[in-house]
This record gives sequence, C-alpha cells and structure tokens, in this order.
Amino acid sequence: MKTDTHAPLLHCPVETTLSVIGGKWKPLILYYLMQDTCRYNALKRKLPHVTPQMLTLQLRELERDGIVRRTIYAEVPPRVEYDLTELGVSLKPILLAMLAWGEAYQLTREPQGAC
Repeated sequence: MKTDTHAPLLHCPVETTLSVIGGKWKPLILYYLMQDTCRYNALKRKLPHVTPQMLTLQLRELERDGIVRRTIYAEVPPRVEYDLTELGVSLKPILLAMLAWGEAYQLTREPQGAC
C-alpha cells in the first residue's frame, strides 16, 4: 500500500477526504471506475462536459494519491486503462451513499438526468 501521499494531512478528516476526492469531476470519475476498468476515451464519453485537460489532471491527481491505477499495455497503438486501487475501492460505500442521497434528492426536485 502506498504510504507517501500528496494529500495534505488536515485537522479534520472530512477535509482530508475532500482534498483527495473533492471537486466536480473526481467523484464522477470514481463512480464510473467503480463499475468497470475504463480507457481514457470511454471516460471522456461518459463525461462529455469535462475538458480533456481537466480529465487528464483529475486522473493524474487520483493516481498520485493512490486511488486510481493507470496501466499501460505495450501494444501499437499503446492501450492505457484506468481502474481503482484497493484504496480506491474502499471509497465505494461513500460513492454509493452519494448516489442514494442524490437519487432521493432528485425525487423532490425536477428530473435532472441520471449517471
């Protein structure tokens, strides 16, 4: 298990969690990777509003923090896949709780579309 993390050790554990998985795109990336291993373009199709630069940045940060694993296959053209590490899989209950809360909230509002 990776012990050297770039996430700051903050006073509040909630701050620490948000520093690793917070933001607009990281939870969505994790949600899709929780379902299956994805290539970059598959993630891009699932997240059509994210810019390529932002998707790359978010994936690199998740990889740096030990949440996502990037696997490069020696093929022509090279194939790169992303999946969750063991640490990333440990976020599944948090993501599922966010999903359940969002579904319940949507029932009280106008339909916004689903993941």
